[in-house]
Amino acid sequence: MNTPNLCLYASMAALLAAPITTVADDEEDELSFDEAHLFFELNNTDGDLGIHALIDGDAWKSLRIKDFDGREILKIRVRGRLRRQGLTEIFFESAEPLFAELPPAMFFERFPAGTYDIVGRTLEGDKLTSETEITHAMPAPPSPTVNGMAAAIQCDDEAPGYDAPTVANVGEEVIIAWEAVTLTHSSLGYPQASPDISIHNYEVVVEAEFELADGEEFTSVLSVILPPGVTEITIPQEFLAQSDSFKYEVLAREESRNQTAIESCFLLDADG
Repeated sequence: MNTPNLCLYASMAALLAAPITTVADDEEDELSFDEAHLFFELNNTDGDLGIHALIDGDAWKSLRIKDFDGREILKIRVRGRLRRQGLTEIFFESAEPLFAELPPAMFFERFPAGTYDIVGRTLEGDKLTSETEITHAMPAPPSPTVNGMAAAIQCDDEAPGYDAPTVANVGEEVIIAWEAVTLTHSSLGYPQASPDISIHNYEVVVEAEFELADGEEFTSVLSVILPPGVTEITIPQEFLAQSDSFKYEVLAREESRNQTAIESCFLLDADG
């Protein structure tokens, strides 16, 4: 009997029977979020900036966001009954202090451009991971008109300089229109040399404020997302019939989801 050979065969058999773990297997166990976006919103009318996030995917019990240097900037752990249920979608927006309190240069320094990692853990313990690219390219502000009248600057009817235009009689057509946005913002973000920019979509939000029969105040909201080639919208008469005073917002959103908004207002002549 050759004992050394038997020992060698036994060692080889044990090695072949053992499970093999590879980097590729680890990668296959990682799932991606359906959506994972970090982006900036500029209110060009009020002069403020904020960072937003939209994350959606399989049910998860923990979530982390890391910046391009691997530093954790957000950590969420779901507890108790909600942990057993799990979360699938989360949207947040940061505080948006005015430029006098947080100048744009300081804001962008706080959130440098680069690749950010979004990492989660599913209810079953699987890893969820996605990357999102933050840029400092902000769209130039839209220049909306309502029935050809330029956007009002002051929409607070209790403040000096209130200048909401009367754009039509009640029952007449109301069209919000703007020139296509093709350039980055000329004075903030990067680059600042007004190069071409690719718009992903526009969004128009219109609010009608009125009083219900019981005296309670109510705000009705119309929100429409439009493809990049559409630069006007006719407000439905069913919506206009609710009030004669309206506020509206036009947002230009570029491919990274960075968006720039203009806010304004208009009136309808109820006696015309």
